[in-house]
Amino acid sequence: MSRLFDAAARKALFTFDPEIAHGLSIAALKSGLVPGCRNDGDPRLTLELAGLTFPNPLGIAAGYDKNAEVAGPLARLGFGFVEVGTVTPRPQEGNPKPRIFRLPEDRAVINRLGFNNKGHEAALENLSRSTRSGLLGINIGANKDAADRIGDYVEGLRAFAKVADYFTVNVSSPNTPGLRNLQSREALAELLGRVLSERATRAPKTPVFLKIAPDLADADLDDIAEECLSHPLDGLIISNTTLSRDGLAETRAKSESGGLSGRPLFLGSTIVLAKMRQRLGTATPLIGVGGIDSAETAAEKIRAGADLVQLYTGFIYGGPMLPSRILKGLSKICDKEQIARLGDIRDSRTAHYASLPSGA
Repeated sequence: MSRLFDAAARKALFTFDPEIAHGLSIAALKSGLVPGCRNDGDPRLTLELAGLTFPNPLGIAAGYDKNAEVAGPLARLGFGFVEVGTVTPRPQEGNPKPRIFRLPEDRAVINRLGFNNKGHEAALENLSRSTRSGLLGINIGANKDAADRIGDYVEGLRAFAKVADYFTVNVSSPNTPGLRNLQSREALAELLGRVLSERATRAPKTPVFLKIAPDLADADLDDIAEECLSHPLDGLIISNTTLSRDGLAETRAKSESGGLSGRPLFLGSTIVLAKMRQRLGTATPLIGVGGIDSAETAAEKIRAGADLVQLYTGFIYGGPMLPSRILKGLSKICDKEQIARLGDIRDSRTAHYASLPSGA
């Protein structure tokens, strides 16, 4: 029945322009039209990470709920944690429309949104009106025209310090000119230094994660790993969207500029995940993102080195009941492999993926 509901919802929404469809899905969640997931909870899926207790390892990535409008309803769909944003200090229109393109043949999306959001104040107002449910991550970014982009991240930490369970510092979107330059070693050292210095002034210390791109050479990964290990960072999110178009079906949308997400991102993002797990060791928390649309793809990210996983594009194609199906599937994997907790499969295929060339 859930698959029929999802298919009907997808068919209806796909008759609209992607950005209009996205707004309608947010409105449906707000209204309560989307049924929640009855989730009794499988203790084998719970885990402690960065001082937080996650009821399950499946989260929704930033980008869906940019203005923190539906964090509660998303948690009720079964997500173990919800990440909202990216939020910038001041409201921002983003790039000109059209700026979202579906690639159904590839179960993928290309977007060049450009951190469109209503700013810190609006997101805080939305959160103040909503009922908290589950763990909440705040994905913070910088305004396109900021004189001090690193200062915008510090401001984000200050603004949401009382409501965030964790922060994500997003320096990996390809749609804000120059933003990915903050992944370079010198810039990243300054960014982490200033953000974590601000975090150190607060108690309790909210975990901070860094979100990186999949389009990085091995030398870049070396630099990022060294900077992460030399700062009291709580973990990494790997990865954001890719600029690659390898392996896509020949469609008009393929040539659109922007970041590609969905199934084609799975392998490349998983390779980077495994390479970073090897560089950072077993203790650093990693969140795997990119191409997750089933229990098996979620489990494979964990086998490659992830502690937690997030999805977004899979949610677009799989529908609102997808989180429930993935959680049930993960429980079945625990049954099949006769393991006490899902995390026991972590790193079992790290060496395999790390041996593949970046961009494979």
